Amino acid sequence: MTDANTPAITCQNLWQVFGQGADKALTDALSRSGNDADKAATDLREQGFIPAVQDANFEVKEGELFVIMGLSGSGKSTLIRCISQLLPGTGGEIRVDGENVIGASKKALTELRRKKLGMVFQHFGLFPHMTVADNVAYPLRVSGVGKKERMARAQEVITLVGLEGREDSYPRQLSGGQRQRVGIARSLAVNPDIWFLDEPFSALDPLIRRQLQDEFLRIQATLKKSIVFITHDIQEALKLADRIAIMRDGKIVQIGTPTDIVLRPVDDYVREFSKDVAKGQHAKVASVMRDESERGPDDPGLTTSMTLDAALAHCMELYEPVPVRDENGNIVGTVHPSDLAAALQVDET
Repeated sequence: MTDANTPAITCQNLWQVFGQGADKALTDALSRSGNDADKAATDLREQGFIPAVQDANFEVKEGELFVIMGLSGSGKSTLIRCISQLLPGTGGEIRVDGENVIGASKKALTELRRKKLGMVFQHFGLFPHMTVADNVAYPLRVSGVGKKERMARAQEVITLVGLEGREDSYPRQLSGGQRQRVGIARSLAVNPDIWFLDEPFSALDPLIRRQLQDEFLRIQATLKKSIVFITHDIQEALKLADRIAIMRDGKIVQIGTPTDIVLRPVDDYVREFSKDVAKGQHAKVASVMRDESERGPDDPGLTTSMTLDAALAHCMELYEPVPVRDENGNIVGTVHPSDLAAALQVDET
């Protein structure tokens, strides 16, 4: 039983170095550099090793949706495989509910994956000869759960992901979005406490992708899982995340809320990610709020959690319509400032 304040996941000084003899090479490089991670990584590269994850430090809180993003080759997928122990990790600690899993026995890791961790990957990996229900129930079958119980649980999660009525269909009879829903349902069948998703929507068409993002948020609002979600898409990260970690060349360069990433990037690399983002759709009023003693005469009903776009629209409602002129200067109509603000807003439902 873990304490209520114990993070779901804690990574401390985590390294993943590829190359024969990487464990000793990392120890020696850290010793030579005085535990300077940047110098140690340079040392390792000069020896022909690949430091794919460098000295990663972060926590994922209970019920938090933590997004890790970066360009291809930044180390984000390697990092999630270290946390889930699909890769063993070369140095540092990974704690799941307070227990260090690096160096855990094969039996302990198998139990951890079967009972506590759920995983969804970009490629669906469904069994083509199994129906939707059988695919979803498969992890429970492997765990020795009886047929009646596992099929009942499969039906619960099939309904949760919106595939009710497709239980007897085969993967070849489903669309890409439906197949990914099956993959999500299968990962939820064991009711994991921690959920790993590695670019689960990146192979899908944009419209289907947005629909599944909305569905994913609905599922998370219901289940409140601790989630590590990998993506290379800043818009996806901003839409889904409670917090975002941005990686470059194996290093985490910034961790923050969507507002932090958009309004307060730590360097040009992070700034480049968010340069085309409509900041008003993601930043919240709390991020630009001044001292409460400075109060104006009007009250448009703003709240700290309101986006800047929504706040602007509320403020514009206080103003009267203004004239609109043609190219000759003649008044041809009027426009209300609130209509201008509303036209620029994106539907956030």
